[in-house]
Amino acid sequence: MQDPLQFYESEKQTFEKELSSLKKKLATSSTIRLIVFLAITLGIYFFFFISNLAIIITLVGIVLFLFLVSKHSDLKKKRDLIKSLIKINKTEIRVLNRDYFDLDDGSEFIDPLHFYSYDIDLFGKGSFFQYCNRTVTNEGKKKFVESLLKNNITNIENKQESIKELAQMPKWRQQFSAVASLAKAEYSAKLIINWIHSYKSTFPDFLSFLTIGFSLISVLITVLVSFSIINFQALVIWFFIGLGYSGFYLKKVSKLYEDASKAKDTFKQYHLLLDKIESTTFNSKILKEKQQAIQGELQKASVIFNQFSKTLDALDQRNNILIAIVANGLLLRDLKISFNIEKWIKKYHNQVENWFEVIAFFDAQNSLANFSFNHPNYVFPEINIDNKVIKSKNLGHVLLKDSLRIDNNFNIENEQFFIITGANMAGKSTFLRTVSLSIVMANMGLPVCANKFEYSPIKLITSMRTSDSLADDESYFFSELKRLKFIVDEINDDNYFIILDEILKGTNSTDKAIGSKKFVQKLVASNSTGIIATHDLSLCEIEKDLEEIKNYYFDAEIIDDELHFDYKLKNGICKNMNASFLLKKMKIV
Repeated sequence: MQDPLQFYESEKQTFEKELSSLKKKLATSSTIRLIVFLAITLGIYFFFFISNLAIIITLVGIVLFLFLVSKHSDLKKKRDLIKSLIKINKTEIRVLNRDYFDLDDGSEFIDPLHFYSYDIDLFGKGSFFQYCNRTVTNEGKKKFVESLLKNNITNIENKQESIKELAQMPKWRQQFSAVASLAKAEYSAKLIINWIHSYKSTFPDFLSFLTIGFSLISVLITVLVSFSIINFQALVIWFFIGLGYSGFYLKKVSKLYEDASKAKDTFKQYHLLLDKIESTTFNSKILKEKQQAIQGELQKASVIFNQFSKTLDALDQRNNILIAIVANGLLLRDLKISFNIEKWIKKYHNQVENWFEVIAFFDAQNSLANFSFNHPNYVFPEINIDNKVIKSKNLGHVLLKDSLRIDNNFNIENEQFFIITGANMAGKSTFLRTVSLSIVMANMGLPVCANKFEYSPIKLITSMRTSDSLADDESYFFSELKRLKFIVDEINDDNYFIILDEILKGTNSTDKAIGSKKFVQKLVASNSTGIIATHDLSLCEIEKDLEEIKNYYFDAEIIDDELHFDYKLKNGICKNMNASFLLKKMKIV
C-alpha cells in the first residue's frame, strides 16, 4: 500500500529538480537566441553589398532564429507544466495535514432546499467539497458537484471499480490535471459548444476550389515573373485582385475570428487531454465506456481536436501584417482557413459536446480517485441487498483529524428507526453527519471512513438545519413544517434513509412532544429507515409501542467539576443533561 504523503513529497522533490534544470536551459536558450540575432544583424551589415551572401545569411538566420524560438517556447511550456505539477503535490501535502481552507469551497452550490447537502455541509468553508475537490475545469467541477448531489444508488460497484483503478494511477491523474490547468478558462466549454452548435455557414462552398486555383495561379505568375517571361506588373495586378477579393469577405472573416478565438486555447489543451485518455489502457467498465465514447471510426478525437486547434492557430496569425497582406493577396489565406473552420464545424458539431463531456468526467473522476488514494485505510462498502441497511465497524467522520476522531460501530436494519438522545456537545449532530456523509460517499462509489462497511444502497433525505426567511415572510416553524412535508411527499414515491435533528423546535415543549411522536409514528408506518436526534426524552417512550424503534444515546459525565465526553454511541436513553451545569460553569446564571 503506497503511502500518499511519501509519494507527494517524492514527486515534489523530483519536479523541483527538473524545474531548476529547465530554468538553466531557458537562460541558455535566451542567450543563444540573442547571439544568433546579433550574428545575423552583423552578417547582414558586413555583407550588405554582396547581395547573394546577404540573402543567404538572412534566410538561414531567419530559419535558425525561428527554430530557436520554437525550442524556447517548448521549454516554457514544459516549465509551466512542471510548475503545475509542483503546485499539485504541494496542495496534496497541505491537505493531508488538514490545511485546505483556502481551496475553492463551492459556496455557489449551497442549496437549503436540496435533499441533504445543506444539512451535512457538503459545500462552504470546511466542507467535504473543499476537502475533496481537485477538478481543474469548470465542467469537471460541475460534474463532480452533480455526483455529490445526485442521490444515485445504481451501479455502485462499477463506480467503485473505476475509482479504484484511477486511484492507482496517481502520476497519470496529476499529468491530466496539470495539462488541463494550462488551458485558459476565459470562456466556458458550454459557451464554445453553444457557438459550434448554433454556427451557421457564411462562406460559399466554391471557395474550397477557388482558393486552391488562385494559389496555383499565383505560384505560376511568380515563376513566370522570376524568369522574365511576363512583366512584374502582372504579379502586382494579380496581388491586388486577391487582396480585393479577400477584403470583400473581411467582415465575415473578422466575425469568425472573434468567435473562434474564444475556443483556440481550449482546443489546444483539450486535444492533449483526449490523447491521454485514448492512449491509456483501462480495465474498469465505466472508464472503458468513456474511452470508447471518444474513439472515432477513422480518426481519434485527439487528432480531430488537434487539427481544429492548428486551424484556429493559423487564423490567429492574420494579425501578422506580412501574412495579412502577402498571404491574402497571393493565396487568399484567410478565406481558405475560414472555409476549413466551417467545414470542421459542419462535420463534427454533433460530437463536440460528447468529447467535452468525457474530459469533464475524467476531471471529476480524478477528484474521487485522489480522495481514495489519499485514504488507503478507508474501506469500500460491501454492497448487499439483505435486511441490513448499514453494518459498520469504527465508522468516523471524514473531516475530523485521525487524532481527534472517535469512531463508532453502527448497525441499522431496513425499516428500523433510531431515536438518539444526549447532552449538549456530546456528539449527536456529528454522528448524524457522519452517517449522512457515509451514505453519500457510498452511493458515489467512494471508500468510507470505517474499518468495515456493509451497505444496502438507499437514497438520503435530511432535516437538520432549518432557517426562517425574512424575504419570504416565513417563520422558522413554517420553514420546518415545509421541510417535513417535503420529506413525507418524497417517501411516498421512493425509499429513503431519513435523518432528522431535533424536529419541531419552533413550538412549545408539550406541542413539540405530541407532534414529534405522531411524526415518528407516521415515518415508521411508511416502512422508512432512519435516525432522529432529540433532547425530548418523552419521545423515547415510543420504543415500548413500536418494535421498529430503538433508543440510543451519547453521554456526558461531570468529573471534578468538569464535563467529559466519550462520544460513544450507547444503547438506551440519556440520563445526564448538561445545560444547567454549563450555565453555572460559565457564570451565566
